[in-house]
Amino acid sequence: MYSHYWSLERPPFENTLDPSYFFPSQTHQAALWKLRYLIENRKGAGVLVGPTGSGKTMVVHRLAEELGTDAGPWIHVVFPQMSADDLLSYLAVQLGGEAVSEQHLPLPRSVSLQLIERILVELTRQGRHPVIVVDDAHFINDPDTLQALELLLNFQRSPHCEFSLILLGDRLLLPRLTRMPRFDERLIARSMLQSLSQDEVARYIRFRLEVSGARSSMFDGASLDEIATLSGGIPRRINRLADLALLVGYADNRMSLSADDIVTVNEELATVGVD
Repeated sequence: MYSHYWSLERPPFENTLDPSYFFPSQTHQAALWKLRYLIENRKGAGVLVGPTGSGKTMVVHRLAEELGTDAGPWIHVVFPQMSADDLLSYLAVQLGGEAVSEQHLPLPRSVSLQLIERILVELTRQGRHPVIVVDDAHFINDPDTLQALELLLNFQRSPHCEFSLILLGDRLLLPRLTRMPRFDERLIARSMLQSLSQDEVARYIRFRLEVSGARSSMFDGASLDEIATLSGGIPRRINRLADLALLVGYADNRMSLSADDIVTVNEELATVGVD
């Protein structure tokens, strides 16, 4: 709606997983390097935690782009609140495709594990390296489901069965993993995303605008500082504030946005109960 007004080629603050919008902050770049090390060196499993909206899934999408055909297929579990049998059936179908999906689901656990192992061995033989990403893993309340993921790691003991497992979640995931010491000790790559610093917030906003075709920033220095303060340095919150600010600026026919504009936008978001 406001892109033409601000001379933008596309909206800059959508919560998109487009890897071109990946901003290499210190914390996000460190997480990316650790996960890349995990996959390229066949280290097995890793965990990436951080607050909601901090960009965990974006890191993984950027990772997939950087690795290209050197890794894959990528299996992304976005609804992990399944029973152990349902999760293993889902993974078998995603890895095996139509040949598995034609079978009656959910499959018995033993059948799913046999299928998954057979498929992983075949992919390894083809020179491929599957990556299984479990998003929002902190929502897994059933210990049996976590144990099912732990069972998968037993396949890695064979040199003929290679894959990587990455768990994404908020900090609640860590104590749950520590209660499973055998699983926890096999998580080789560990990263925790931190909030962006005030300077990084300003650079993040300018970066997003530049990727979207902006020739100049419509946010003055004070407005950038206000966004950093009100967002707590969380990218999703930054996007929400900046996006609504551009919309309000367009509606009010503004040439630039001030700190007061950001405060007003934040109050509107608070009024409608948006976190």
